[in-house]
Amino acid sequence: MSEADDFTIHPVGVVRSSLRDTGDAPRQGHRGAPDATIDIHAEYGDALLGIEAGVELTLLTWLHASRRDILQVQPGRDPTRPLTGVFRTRAPVRPNPIGLHRVKVLAVTGNQLRVTPLEAVDGTPVIDIKIALDPPPIG
Repeated sequence: MSEADDFTIHPVGVVRSSLRDTGDAPRQGHRGAPDATIDIHAEYGDALLGIEAGVELTLLTWLHASRRDILQVQPGRDPTRPLTGVFRTRAPVRPNPIGLHRVKVLAVTGNQLRVTPLEAVDGTPVIDIKIALDPPPIG
């Protein structure tokens, strides 16, 4: 096995949310997700430089409560839709359950970010934070 086949991701922080159970979380943030706080681990605090209220970010999370053995789903949990491979969906169940969440920063206090909206449950590890960009046209 090469290094490219075996690696470790270290969380940079953790989600603090009123959402306690995945069944309570909306499928997407814009569908009624609450505000949440991201507690950034102390060793990564300097990486927050330049982040302020109003900035839009993309959070990458490790969906720790998701199953990793399901490869096909009915999109949107809709039984009338055909089975679809998870790589064609945004389902949280997947081989590597990485969540993508576009959020707006409400406040920065020390090593905490207050953001909205965020559909991740309390305790979800944050594996990275990037500035949100509108995608360029393809083709």
